[in-house]
Amino acid sequence: MPGQNRRAVAVILLVPLMVTLALWAFSWPAARTAPRDLPLGVAGTAPAADQLQEQLERREGAFEIHRYDDADAARAAIEDRVVYGAVVATEKGPHLLTASAASPIVSQLLREAVTAAAPAGAAVPVTDVVAAPGTDPRGGVLGASILPLALAGVASGAVVTLMKLRGARAAVTLTGAAVLVGVAATAVAHSWLGVITGNWWAEAGAIGLTVVAIGAAVAGLAALIGTPGIGLGALLMVLLGNPFSGVTSAPELLPEPVGMIGQWLPPGAGGSLLRSVAFFDGSAAGGAVATLAIWAVLGLAAVLIGGRTRQGNPDRAEPSERKPAPALTG
Repeated sequence: MPGQNRRAVAVILLVPLMVTLALWAFSWPAARTAPRDLPLGVAGTAPAADQLQEQLERREGAFEIHRYDDADAARAAIEDRVVYGAVVATEKGPHLLTASAASPIVSQLLREAVTAAAPAGAAVPVTDVVAAPGTDPRGGVLGASILPLALAGVASGAVVTLMKLRGARAAVTLTGAAVLVGVAATAVAHSWLGVITGNWWAEAGAIGLTVVAIGAAVAGLAALIGTPGIGLGALLMVLLGNPFSGVTSAPELLPEPVGMIGQWLPPGAGGSLLRSVAFFDGSAAGGAVATLAIWAVLGLAAVLIGGRTRQGNPDRAEPSERKPAPALTG
């Protein structure tokens, strides 16, 4: 009975703690959304371009200004995902270039900021250089897709662990499940809904790499520290990785250092990679690919090492895996 009482008290305390953590992780970044060193281009010749830059820099810490000689250079920077948008100084006044495919929220924020900096009553023309697809103009579907991918990765890692798959068999299972998730998710998002519009196989690869990075991390933690590793992996990938990913807005809009941490975790890196291959022909995808690859390799290595350790040390096997002692005969 004392043991049951302790477990009951632990549950009573653990549930409110988990709810509080979830509310903090999901609500705090959303409540503190604001531009923080948001990459923004300014194009044109002095003194008009200098004046635009000075006006934008009055919002201290909001924008990271990149200067370009003309509108063509600014467009190229947007298409390469160097900046989210650019303000071009023209004879008729400022002209805003945006990329709603990079973030509809940032595009709207730039419209408001540039309009506020323009002369009173002046209309600011806007050109959407890389537009979000008409089937998802606000980016809601793309933003909502990261949570299912995180859940798929956690589920694959948990199932592999609970089914007691070890070593190479576990690694192959995690990889195969991720490949199928990538194909199935791309068939839904690209072929059916039309909310991502890039190279089909590149999108499937991005989704598959995201899922295997998450699944391998969860299974790897479980292989190293046991079943509690599943909970730790779920905490990292779902409760922190999903709200810190910045996919629904932009990493630069989240409080520091949340945006940076989110890009180090697979959900954030996976969201950035999917956006790059879906709308920007893979531009600026290198960092996200490297992050996901590191998580996948380390996780799979832990799975392989954990499997060999258990095989080489039968005393560490799960109780159900141990062979029963032979019965004594009289």
